[in-house]
Amino acid sequence: MARIGFIGLGNMGLPMARNLVKAGHQVAGFDVAKGAVDALAADNGIAGASVADVCKDADFIVTMLPAGEHVRKLYLGDDGIVALAPQQCVLIDSSTIDVESARAVAAAAAKRNIAMIDAPVSGGVGGATAGTLTFMVGGPDDAFARAKPILELMGKTIVHAGGSGNGQAAKICNNMVLGISMIAVSEAFVLAEKLGLDAQKLFDIASKASGQCWSLTSYCPVPGPVPASPANRDYQAGFTAAMMLKDLKLAQEAARVANVSTPLGAEAAALYGLYAGQGKSAEDFSGIIRFLRGV
Repeated sequence: MARIGFIGLGNMGLPMARNLVKAGHQVAGFDVAKGAVDALAADNGIAGASVADVCKDADFIVTMLPAGEHVRKLYLGDDGIVALAPQQCVLIDSSTIDVESARAVAAAAAKRNIAMIDAPVSGGVGGATAGTLTFMVGGPDDAFARAKPILELMGKTIVHAGGSGNGQAAKICNNMVLGISMIAVSEAFVLAEKLGLDAQKLFDIASKASGQCWSLTSYCPVPGPVPASPANRDYQAGFTAAMMLKDLKLAQEAARVANVSTPLGAEAAALYGLYAGQGKSAEDFSGIIRFLRGV
């Protein structure tokens, strides 16, 4: 049984922490929202009183936070995780943040000889609850090897992408593809509607032809062809438009720093910005088809 501190018990973090508890580990959780801490304690976790409290004697510390600024604030400084964590501890940051912040925090941990990985996830709240997340991991080989058994309790696919920050790089590149492809699929269905082509017929053809992609076959943005897609639940979010916009902005910032041209990524970020700005940020990202229809 490992002693695990878990900081950030939001929509993703809480079910992830619960899966660690179910696996028999001692999990002490902390969040600025006391209700989330109480919820973990009600499921046999431990209610942490502070960051220092959950770091004390921890074998692993997992964090799931909104943005790079929150990660830097939590990890760095005299009262941050890097200063408080036991030296034998492994730090696992599963937040989706900018690559530069991930590498800065990892460098600070390395100065104290503390193992750390960046391990952002894909799979949404459903994957977090079911323990089927995909982890994209950046960090040294030994840190990855030590953390992998813990990640396997929360996810189904664990991929080591290379050095520190590469997990974040993989996540934002993947989600840039996802955002672009969802817009392309949505545009195709809107055009098909205007041309009198039935949505199911387009799906039957494109899903077996060169237009096949995950946004079409697993997350089709029109009701009917894929029963599990949010389109059949009035675009109730599995992955919100706000989260997609965040990842697309991270990709654009990374492209700017790396001096790489990503015109389709830039256009996708602009379109999701307009969509979310219409009060649709909490809707599923596939709902952008309604924006493209002019609804």
